[in-house]
Amino acid sequence: MSTKPAELAKAYDPAAVEGRIYEFWESNDSFRADAASDKPPFTIMIPPPNVTGVLHMGHALNNTLQDIVIRHRRMAGYEALWVPGTDHAGIATQAVVEKQLFQEKNIRRQDLGREGFVAEVWKWREHHGDFILKQLRRLGCSCDWSRTKFTLDEDMVHAVMTAFVRLWEKGLVYRGARLVNWDCTLMTAVSDDEIEYVPRKGNLWYIRYPLPDGSGHLTVATTRPETMLGDTGVAVHPDDERYRHLVGKKIVLPLMGREIPLVADETVDPEFGTGAVKVTPGHDPADYVRGTKHSLPVVNILNPDGTLNEEAGSYAGLPRGEARKKVVADLEALGLLEKIEEIDHNVAVSDRSKDAIEPLISEQWFVKMEPLAKPAIAAVKSGRLVFAPERWAKVYLDWLENVRDWCISRQLWWGHRIPVWYDEDHVPAASVTPLEIGSPHPKTGKPIVRQDEDVLDTWASSWLWPFATLGWPEHTPDLAKFYPTQFLSTAREIIYLWVARMVMAGYELLDHLPEDQRCPFDVCYINATVLDGIGRRMSKSLGNGIDPIEMIDRYGADAVRYSLVMLTREGQDVKLSENRFELGQRFCNKIWNATRFALANLDGVPAASPGDALEDRWILSRAGETVRVVSHALENYHFHDGAAELYRFFWNDLCDWYLEVAKRRLSGDGTAADRETARATLLRVLSVTLRLLHPYLPFLTEELWGYLPGTEGTLIRAEWPTDTDLPRDEAAEADFDRMRDVITAIRNVRASMNVPPSTAIQVLVDPEDPELGRVLAETRDLASPMARIESMTVQAGLTRPSGSAAAVVRGGTVYIPLAGIIDLDVERERLAKEHERLVNLIGGAEKKLANENFVSRAKPEVVEREREKLESLRSDLAKVEAARKEMG
Repeated sequence: MSTKPAELAKAYDPAAVEGRIYEFWESNDSFRADAASDKPPFTIMIPPPNVTGVLHMGHALNNTLQDIVIRHRRMAGYEALWVPGTDHAGIATQAVVEKQLFQEKNIRRQDLGREGFVAEVWKWREHHGDFILKQLRRLGCSCDWSRTKFTLDEDMVHAVMTAFVRLWEKGLVYRGARLVNWDCTLMTAVSDDEIEYVPRKGNLWYIRYPLPDGSGHLTVATTRPETMLGDTGVAVHPDDERYRHLVGKKIVLPLMGREIPLVADETVDPEFGTGAVKVTPGHDPADYVRGTKHSLPVVNILNPDGTLNEEAGSYAGLPRGEARKKVVADLEALGLLEKIEEIDHNVAVSDRSKDAIEPLISEQWFVKMEPLAKPAIAAVKSGRLVFAPERWAKVYLDWLENVRDWCISRQLWWGHRIPVWYDEDHVPAASVTPLEIGSPHPKTGKPIVRQDEDVLDTWASSWLWPFATLGWPEHTPDLAKFYPTQFLSTAREIIYLWVARMVMAGYELLDHLPEDQRCPFDVCYINATVLDGIGRRMSKSLGNGIDPIEMIDRYGADAVRYSLVMLTREGQDVKLSENRFELGQRFCNKIWNATRFALANLDGVPAASPGDALEDRWILSRAGETVRVVSHALENYHFHDGAAELYRFFWNDLCDWYLEVAKRRLSGDGTAADRETARATLLRVLSVTLRLLHPYLPFLTEELWGYLPGTEGTLIRAEWPTDTDLPRDEAAEADFDRMRDVITAIRNVRASMNVPPSTAIQVLVDPEDPELGRVLAETRDLASPMARIESMTVQAGLTRPSGSAAAVVRGGTVYIPLAGIIDLDVERERLAKEHERLVNLIGGAEKKLANENFVSRAKPEVVEREREKLESLRSDLAKVEAARKEMG
């Protein structure tokens, strides 16, 4: 690589590498995909983050996974396209800009008018809108930035308008008065999927509704007393003997004085409150259904801002909270408030403003969902669309099989304005291209007088993302090459908000394609949720979030990426604390240092091919197996499994064993041919390993690749290794493993018996399996330096020397005489004291964890640390007991 320093630095400094490498990739169009390529396509569409967004750990994990996939497929011979972009995020962006204008200029959006305010939002977007995309570059994301999309780009707007009009023309879009979820703070409707239920303390008020003849009253329980002003009935269960005599009669609505009917309805729970419930069709979804069933009128008592309107009588103009207090006080003064109970209940709140949702009758635009849902359901049931992990398919299907019509209109100014215009008689006309005010109505011929004021739900643009980003509704080369896509990685929270809707849109709108090519992606991978170290969701309110950019600054992007993947097992959430990134940092440093050592022995391309020595055959066989395991893991989106295998191979097989065994040959302790074959083997293995590591650790591996003798071009565009030229050598693996077992057993004995590292020892081996004897005879020179062996005797049936430690290995037993090497009595005394110390510590830890006061009152992380400490102590005790047993 032309921009690299002349020599590899002694230590890995991510800050000195990452920016330079990324700039090199971009300047060489390393991420760009070509629709004219003959290679098979592989496409990923980034879940577009909100234009207001800042990178959080969920983004970091999800985009790391997508980058791993696209880098692997790019190297594996696909024309790999990863399309980036951002979502205009209607409610969120409008709220941010409104707040900024008011704080900085004391201006409200109404002061600017619609055009003026939208212009201000565009200014804000120009300054701040691509911030998160720049952060994704810091993470190493290899998106094709030349194809970056924004959901309000001109071509995206055209796609959204086209989709709306097509649905309109098929009768799948309609306008009607329905009960919707109303956000009084933002003054807009929100969908069922944009509300969350929050547990809160509340009250259940018991209110007396008098009978018209003054003979008594009926007590009704409610959690929202102010909405009684809109009651048009009271309902009881038809089998409730307490009220059967009153069904069909009238009762008086307190405070308002009007008579309302008492109806019998099977949906009433006789166990709730008194068994009699108020029916408020204008402000409760269940009551809306009951009211329709019993032909009760709908009374709306709320203004869009949450104040009460003229239907509330003397309470008109009061905000909801104040109205509640006054209604309760007036009921109490009239002797109509029977009692108040404190309760715990779930309150529906807007996920944007966090304001309590008010069910409200409103004229809105809807999409008929049932016809669209059918092919989306069939896609999963037929296997055309696969969820990973598989259990998330049930969430998808449950929502689609019970889907309700989608309210797609929002009372905002920022977004895709609904492409419907009206004449003076309010006759609507939908058009992809704007209709001029004063131009003739396409159907009536009368002048157009206005456009619909509402904008579309943000999801009504992002559901087109997989194909609108490729040029739809035009039949572009990009659309022909890269649709359908192969992989989507996203969060569980938007399976129905986004995933299901994209599938519906693909089947409905891509009607020029065969049905099996309309599904927008083959696999929907639901990534883990990143939690804090004690299992809580990260949030601003808890102050437990971890900033990925801060972690990148501290540890490097590759360390952050690798740590996230290693900590994430498919289908399980991640418990994350800042120090967990040290795992990735240590691995990066290990790779750097080991490669630097290797390069010091690879002065140029070796003149030989990989050799026939046992260690060469073994490491090449292990490299081939690693290729198979990692390739299979990445092809099946088992990211952790691939990362773990690479860690095991590089750290254990390559560094701990091959490099240690081969050091003698690499340093020239042997023939020139020995050295050349060792160098050739090492170069071959490094070339394979860096390519396997690249999707996980792109910056580090690209930098090291540039120093590897004989490499050409960039690693990002190098070929993915295959196992066809690295065949499995089972004989070499079996022989090396036998030798390794013996060396490991000797090392364990030395450690447990406190034998000084510099002391050479005698070893005796009783090979019950002749193969073990053969291998040790052939590898004596390899094994001796690895375990500081002075002499090794291999003899079947030999007698165990007195004062020796024994270790059983596969195929035999290893004996190590200790007399004269350590003072056996001193070692026995040391082990006895250590045993006593550990027993006391374990007892104390067990007592502490058995104390319910400690477990219930201490912070969860403190309790977890105590449990981990106990497990570590028990492990140490087991080792000491094994050593004492050996000492006799």
